[in-house]
Amino acid sequence: MEIRLGKILAVSAPSGTGKTTIIKQILQDFPDLVFSISATTRSKRREETNGKDYFFLTEAEFIEKINNEEFVEWERFYDYYYGTYKSFLEENIQQGKSVLLEIDVYGALNVKRIYPGAKLIFIYPPSYDELVNRLMNRKTESEEDFKKRIERAKMELSLKDKFDYLVENKDLEKAILETKSIINNIIKEKD
Repeated sequence: MEIRLGKILAVSAPSGTGKTTIIKQILQDFPDLVFSISATTRSKRREETNGKDYFFLTEAEFIEKINNEEFVEWERFYDYYYGTYKSFLEENIQQGKSVLLEIDVYGALNVKRIYPGAKLIFIYPPSYDELVNRLMNRKTESEEDFKKRIERAKMELSLKDKFDYLVENKDLEKAILETKSIINNIIKEKD
């Protein structure tokens, strides 16, 4: 009997687009989907839990893991490192489990390069101005980080056509339903 590999689904979006909210709902509706927890060197926010939202590492720990080639992808932006553990992906897909990654644009494109069968979903705001308003209202970062996120959003939006699926988050409930439909179809696809 042939073992069926799990699928890799990567969801990317500029900060403030609603990606995390959509992913939380997806994970509730698809309990067999495994969420890939990224490692980061950025500070933990009040509502975040180490090992659940991210693996929070020191910069020295992160660099050691880079040198040991423990990440399938990693990047430094906003003055922090972010990465996806190679072992986590491999172990789950080899067991036939599908893995959902919440990941930045470059990370998603790198995952696709290494795993060509990975499916990439890009969530985008109705407009750039709407995105700026959402980030300002969120008030989760310093003025300097806010400016960096806005600049990065321009770049991320320019790469959205490199993704397999595009979902506009103008209406959150509609975006959730559309993303759920895409994921359901991907999971049901034969290899």
